[in-house]
Amino acid sequence: MSAPLSTADAVRAAALGRMKFVATSLLAGMAVIFVVAFALEDTYPWLVYVRAAAEGGMVGALADWFAVTALFRHPMGLKIPHTAIIPRRKDQIGASLGSFVEENFLSEAVVEEKVRSLKIAEASGTWFARPVNAERVAREGAAAIRAAFAVLDDQAVQDVLESMFRKHVLSPRWGPPVGRLAERVFDDGHHHRLVDLLVDRAQEWMAANHDAVTELVAERKPHWVPGFVDGLVGERIYNELSKFVRAVQQNPDHQVRCSLDTWLKTLAHDLQHDPSVIAKAEDIKEQLANDPRVSELMARIWTTIKESLLESVSDPDTDLTRNFTAAVRDFGQRLTTDRPLATKVNSWVSDGAGYLVRTYRSDIAGVISETVGRWDGVETSRKIELQVGRDLQFIRINGTVVGAIAGLAIFSLAHAVFG
Repeated sequence: MSAPLSTADAVRAAALGRMKFVATSLLAGMAVIFVVAFALEDTYPWLVYVRAAAEGGMVGALADWFAVTALFRHPMGLKIPHTAIIPRRKDQIGASLGSFVEENFLSEAVVEEKVRSLKIAEASGTWFARPVNAERVAREGAAAIRAAFAVLDDQAVQDVLESMFRKHVLSPRWGPPVGRLAERVFDDGHHHRLVDLLVDRAQEWMAANHDAVTELVAERKPHWVPGFVDGLVGERIYNELSKFVRAVQQNPDHQVRCSLDTWLKTLAHDLQHDPSVIAKAEDIKEQLANDPRVSELMARIWTTIKESLLESVSDPDTDLTRNFTAAVRDFGQRLTTDRPLATKVNSWVSDGAGYLVRTYRSDIAGVISETVGRWDGVETSRKIELQVGRDLQFIRINGTVVGAIAGLAIFSLAHAVFG
């Protein structure tokens, strides 16, 4: 049983039926004219010309009816050889149609030229530059992000993050790369700001904790030292410490600073070349790698990222949404005004289309032959007849008219020559 027709196919079927009725009516009209002319030609000799024209029209109409019908089915159900061509040869037709499309429409040069002529960059830029469209892209992007988070398995993502962290952070040796980085930092003097900050904080602490220092000295003095000495010793130690910290603070070439620089540079060198120092760095790394808090850290990172993104994309007034919308709009404006950028984007799109055609043209064309191959023979015939059958009925009409003219011309010529 045939599948029900779609709305479009129903319209085509109605048009095909009308054209079949016209062509068949024309054949019937020729038959009536032939019968009348044949019956009255003895009384009206000029009707022999009418009979000849009608006879030729009937022959042309019947021949073309047979030819058109033989494409789709056996005429009058008679299994005449070389009829019902489409149902019998549908697989070959599908393969030929697929090859035809692949060779003539899926050519890399044809597709690239067509894509270039579309000027996709300029058209896309005009579309993106409109505020309403930029906002729509932002909404659709937010919906895509929410959908992605809805289907993602949190535990699986956390496992991936932890695996990547262990592979790219914990698995490589720390000593040499950290040493190289530190060496560059120390050679360029970037650590001096940190030293300045520490010294400044030490000076501030000394200024704010005079009593604490003197009390600490008193608590730590030997028991045999007289009590009246506490204040003198504490004050002296406090003043010396304050003087020392101020000297380090004010003198960029102070011995402490120089010693610290030397120690840090030596540490950076040893991290790269001293096996014992490298081994200690690896021990520290192993302790971190085995720390269960690494997994907790990855879980917190993923949870924070997820919650922050969901909160941002769900609110159209967040900075993320506004910035993304503005970025889309600005990109669209650039595509319409920046000729080199538009040319580059068009080239990327063209090259991408060419690559897809070059790589998948056979697969795309194969869809045609595979689809036709799955069709039933009768179904294939019906689908093709609905597409082209209406135009084929004009062949029958033209055959009728041409046959009538040819029949009249042949009869007239023969009558003129032979009497």
